[in-house]
Amino acid sequence: MHKVHINTHIKNHYTKTLLFEEILERLKQQGIDPDIITRNDLNGVDEFHVRGAEVSREIAKEINLDGSQVLDVGCGIGGPARMLADEFNCEVTGIDMSHEFILTARKLSALVGLRDKTEFIQGDALELPFENGTFDVAWTQHVQMNVNDKARFYSEIARVLSDKGIFIYYDVFRKGKDDLDYPVPWANDPSISFLGTILNMDTILTNLGLKKVQATDQTENALTFFSAMFEKNNKNGNQNLGQDVFMGASSPEKFGNLLKGLKEHKIVLQSGIYRKK
Repeated sequence: MHKVHINTHIKNHYTKTLLFEEILERLKQQGIDPDIITRNDLNGVDEFHVRGAEVSREIAKEINLDGSQVLDVGCGIGGPARMLADEFNCEVTGIDMSHEFILTARKLSALVGLRDKTEFIQGDALELPFENGTFDVAWTQHVQMNVNDKARFYSEIARVLSDKGIFIYYDVFRKGKDDLDYPVPWANDPSISFLGTILNMDTILTNLGLKKVQATDQTENALTFFSAMFEKNNKNGNQNLGQDVFMGASSPEKFGNLLKGLKEHKIVLQSGIYRKK
């Protein structure tokens, strides 16, 4: 019951009804014809993580994705999946617990002509509905902070990877024992925030037979990103399609607390690559 209770609260945190309709309405307000929407038109909302598509593209360039079968764990509304499929010639399956996110992801992919290269499934990252060895690459961004059972999370990812398959992550990790100020983008309070440490992740993945290829500290890049974002919003107001679509009026406070946690060295942003032995 405890797991069900937590999962319900996490789902509620990300629940946003009529999300697709709101995105279309905001695009119309910017003078964009909904009949000729492109992936670039969705840039402000498509990737629900720090630095958005910029960092996703950087990470994707680190490996050869051409012709790969890719799994995006915690895919949100499908922005990274569409970017990978479109720019790196791979087929991407996204899974997310949010029904509304999955519906929106499917509709947006159809809208921008990527329905044939992307598939989206509602499901649980701790019980991935795929056979062993199904994917060449597993990809996850800003997901583990809502996952209490880290061992199960990473073991499921390892299970569905093929021999010598690649795991790519970009995530927020706890650095010290001090807690953050809430709310933050992934949690309104500590009850659904389960920030892990880099060491714990590495230990689990190593025990699962994955070997670290590389790791990159993304914290300074995140600080630069937030400084530019807050300066722009203070100057112009938040008038464009952006992450407040998900978080509403609380988005400045949530991002502000995330930024504070980074500055106080309570948390760190890191990306990295592991390969299955």
